[in-house]
Amino acid sequence: MCSISPQLAADASRFSLDIWQIQELGQAAIKAKDRAHCPYSNFRVGAALLTPSGGYIIGVNVENASYPVGTCAERVAMGKAVSDGEKEFKALAVATDISPPASPCGMCRQFIREFCTLDMPIFMYDSKGAYVVKTLGELLPMSFGPEDLKPNRAGEHGTI
Repeated sequence: MCSISPQLAADASRFSLDIWQIQELGQAAIKAKDRAHCPYSNFRVGAALLTPSGGYIIGVNVENASYPVGTCAERVAMGKAVSDGEKEFKALAVATDISPPASPCGMCRQFIREFCTLDMPIFMYDSKGAYVVKTLGELLPMSFGPEDLKPNRAGEHGTI
């Protein structure tokens, strides 16, 4: 029988997730690292999104010889999800081979913000499978999102 850590139980309660959903989400991100295409940095990243229907959508970092053209695992997963018709998510997991774990980069945080609420949890897994969890709002304070571009009463877009 497997014991449940107090942190895992507390996080499941805090984010209204089942314990097994967090465990499976983390395992999906960890397993995804094996598919990463990172011949230049050798820095493997796997990501997994949890959909409202309970599905998991994975992504990996994909490097390119022209370095700026590479794509982070989080954006690969989000793009894959959107192309499959998914635009709402319950949680995101990101896994790397370092400890402490890495958080999504700034570009990914803004990309995630397009589709996710500020209270969505992002579970960040280290090389040993331990995690740190933060909400998107904690990782991207004072963010700019789609609602900032909605027309105001005068018919103008956003505010400056």
